[in-house]
Amino acid sequence: MSTAAQTRDEALVPTGGAPLVRARPRRSWTASQIVLTLIATAVSAVFLAPLLWALFTSLKSETEAVEVPTHWLPDEWTTQAWRAIFETGNITNWFVNSLVVSVCVTFVVLSVSALAGYGFARTEFRGKNALLGLVMTGLMVSPAVLGVPLFTTVQQMGMVDTYWGMILPQCAPAAMVYILYKFFQGIPRELEEAAFIDGAGRWRVFFTIVLPLSRPSLAAVGIFTFIASWNNFLWPYMVTNNPDLMTMPNGIATVMNSYGIQWAQLMAGGLMAGLPLIVVFVFFQRQIVAGVAHTGLAGQ
Repeated sequence: MSTAAQTRDEALVPTGGAPLVRARPRRSWTASQIVLTLIATAVSAVFLAPLLWALFTSLKSETEAVEVPTHWLPDEWTTQAWRAIFETGNITNWFVNSLVVSVCVTFVVLSVSALAGYGFARTEFRGKNALLGLVMTGLMVSPAVLGVPLFTTVQQMGMVDTYWGMILPQCAPAAMVYILYKFFQGIPRELEEAAFIDGAGRWRVFFTIVLPLSRPSLAAVGIFTFIASWNNFLWPYMVTNNPDLMTMPNGIATVMNSYGIQWAQLMAGGLMAGLPLIVVFVFFQRQIVAGVAHTGLAGQ
């Protein structure tokens, strides 16, 4: 060993004999990293500002909430708006109703979309292209246009003011069928053919091979469907007159119309309605990104 190497190694060993770990020099930030960090900070601030404004406003009194000029932080912190929205509105039932409707819609949409998408991707039958084209036309029709025909149908079936009346009309997942159809087309056929050779049937292949491989796409479809159903205001508003069956968006709107625009209560109710969506995004953001990357939404 050279004298310079011995001197360097001895410098790394203290008097007690315990070796020291060489400290890596800290790299300075490049210009591109600084720019990207500033852009990310600005975008995050833009998205977080409305949430913070709603939170601070909900902790103000109604008088302070409408003061001009406005200010961010309350002069007097109070939970009056939160107490009022629980006392004046049946918010617990609305929350449960939204949860029941959204979970049921998500389950039905996932089941129908997975079966239909796999059928279109892997089976051949007469009129397949025409039927697939008919499903795709659903992407060009706005849900608002179908409001009156759907309401007439639901009314004739006696499902007004029922859970089924709110759930079933939201379970026509043309977009979700197409997403899973494109994903199933990308699964190698060799995997299924090997299972067929081993004696597995179509259903067994679907449940034991195709669905496990499709978990990212199924998760993304389920999350998107849950969020859309939870935020749906128009259809539950049309089909529900019973306050005990209203969902969160409809219930909060009813309270605001009955008691006037109470801005602090409105912000508290909005935060209550948006809390499940924030939780879903925080805990399932990886599944959302993976699903988008695998379902063709990213241009694949």
